[in-house]
Parts: sequence; C-alpha cells; structure tokens
Amino acid sequence: MALTALVAPRLFTGETFLDDHGVVIEGGRIAAVLPRAAIPPEAAVLALPSGLLAPGFVDAQVNGGGGLLFNETPDVATLAGISAAHRRHGSTALLPTFITDRPEGMPRALEAVRAAMREGVPGIAGIHLEGPFLSVARKGAHDPALIRPLTDADVDLILGCGIAPVLLTVAPENAPNRLIRRLADGGVIVSIGHSDADYDAATAAADAGATGVTHLFNAMSPLQGRKPGVTGAALDHGALWAGIIADGHHVHAGALSMALRAKKGPGRVFLVSDAMPTAGDDNDVFHLNGRRVTRRAGVLTLDDGTLAGSDLTMDHAVRYTVDHLGVGLGEALRMASLYPAQFLRLDRRRGRIAPHFAADLVHLDDALATKAVWIAGEKLV
Repeated sequence: MALTALVAPRLFTGETFLDDHGVVIEGGRIAAVLPRAAIPPEAAVLALPSGLLAPGFVDAQVNGGGGLLFNETPDVATLAGISAAHRRHGSTALLPTFITDRPEGMPRALEAVRAAMREGVPGIAGIHLEGPFLSVARKGAHDPALIRPLTDADVDLILGCGIAPVLLTVAPENAPNRLIRRLADGGVIVSIGHSDADYDAATAAADAGATGVTHLFNAMSPLQGRKPGVTGAALDHGALWAGIIADGHHVHAGALSMALRAKKGPGRVFLVSDAMPTAGDDNDVFHLNGRRVTRRAGVLTLDDGTLAGSDLTMDHAVRYTVDHLGVGLGEALRMASLYPAQFLRLDRRRGRIAPHFAADLVHLDDALATKAVWIAGEKLV
C-alpha cells in the first residue's frame, strides 16, 4: 500500500507534544510517528506550514448539526450531514444522539445508525440514546409526556441492536438496577442523567454497572452539603466518567474548574458538544418534538426559557477549556479525544496518534480553530 506522511511543526500524540515530526499513514492507519528527517523516502509528504496536528475529536453527544436533527429525520442522509457539519470543527468520531421520542422512534434511530455504519459513513461511531427512561422532575428539554420507565423489552431491543458502542442515558428512578446490570453485562455503556436521584441511588446505579454521567451539573440533583445528589456521586465515585458542556452557558466556569479538581479517578471529565441543528448552520430556529427552539447569542432555549441542547462544537469547547478553565492544552485535547474514546471503549483505535491507530487527525491553527481533518487517512476537510 502507498505511504503518505503528514508533517507538522508541532504534533500532540495524546500523551505528549513533539516538534517537527510526521505521521506516516498506510491503509487508513498510522504506521509510525517519526522525526521529519526519518520519514521514508517513498512516502508522499504533506508538510503543514503551521499549527498543531492532534488526534481527531470524539464527541459522545451530538443531537444535530448543519441544520439537521437526528430525532426529526432518523436516516442515513441526516447522519451523514450531521457528521459532515461537525467534521468541519475537528470531530472525527461521534455518537448521534436520539433523545426522548415516541416509542416507534427508537427502532428507527437504531436502524439508521446500523445502516450508516454498514455503509461506512465517515465519523458515525455508534449511538447515544438519551431517554426516554428519565426523570420528569429533571426533564430539561425532553417532552415529559414521552418519558417512561425502562422495561425488559426495551433492554432486549437495545441489546439486540447490533451496534457498538451504545451509550444509554437513564435516570435511576426510571431504570431499576437489575436492568442497568443486564445492559452493562451486555456491553451497553450506561450513563446517569436527567435524574433527581439522591447520592445513594446514583452510587447504587454505578455499582450496578453505570459508568457515566450525562452533561454534569445539568438536569440532575445538585451538590449540597447534606445532599450530594447525582452531581456529588459523579465526582466522588471513581468508576463514573462525566461529560461536560464547556460553552460558558450551561455551567459556570468556576463550577467546571472545581469539578476538574475534585473528580475522583479513574473516571475522568471529558468534553461533549450536546449540539443541536444550529451548530454549523445559520438558521436560528428549529423544532424539537414540535416545540420551537431559538438561538440567541449562542444560547438555545425553548419558548419558556429552558435550555435545549447547545450551539457548541468540539474545537470551540477545547478553546473554552483552555481559555476559561485554566486547563493546559494537552489536557484539553485529551478531554476532547482520548478521554471520550476511553469512556466509549474506542481507545484501542482512536484518541491517540500512535502506530496501529486509525489515522483520524485534526489540524488546528494557533487559535485552535480547525484547519483540516483526516478520517482513516483521507482528507475530508
């Protein structure tokens, strides 16, 4: 197979920074990471004149983008358009997120993702089902009329969907621990979210197999001195990973900074976009389950003022993390690539620039804006 090489003034491997190194690519995978002078002479070399080459971003929560909403039209064309919109901002792998909907919606969403992965739509790496097994008390923008308890039949459907990874957000109030255990034992990644559970119930769900918390601080019982809630459990239970929406609107920067310092490992805090159709699109209005959502100054709300997803992209989240949370660039990049890949069990092929990993790469300029993207070694942006 033909060798190509991308040479950058600076390269971040997922672990460390290297100067004047190149990534040698063969057959869609990384063959080697070498100093410029050691690049094989037979390799076709593309020298990037400036900026940083990093692992492509991995986004575990993407509702829409480019004017498209997964819930509105769950088909392959929609998934391809959403992925293309986020690819322009550095995301090389994402989980299209299907939120609470009518019962017939989930099978359609699963089939769409199966088809997209079968057809090799670039960037579609699995599916995130956010609901409908949530708490009405912490519904956020989810339609309360469609929220319901998790059943054995639902578990059978999800376990038999033929997709990996599947990320499922549930509230422990509407998802018994025995069903969480069934899901976890079957390979589903269970995340606690849109939940009013107390600390003990949240930690019991984690002990039953839940390994994540969906958009930390948002739509969950808060951290208080005598009532730590889901938020406290997320920070205190080492097995739980926590996604955050780092856009300056969903959570105060001070709260996010404290969470980063407080999080008990090995679970880590990672970036998600929770993006809606406005991401990468000029239209300020769309509809979610028949309800109008409007973008004003980068904030998406229902008519009653409830936050309804975000206008965020992953490169913006990285910039915010560096500029406002006091996080070093290497750690911010890990929060956008390596950590979500580890949470989603994709880290054997994504999240690092290293031999045998997928050649999923993002070229960032000095302002951390996306300049180019490669998926499986093919330049797509």
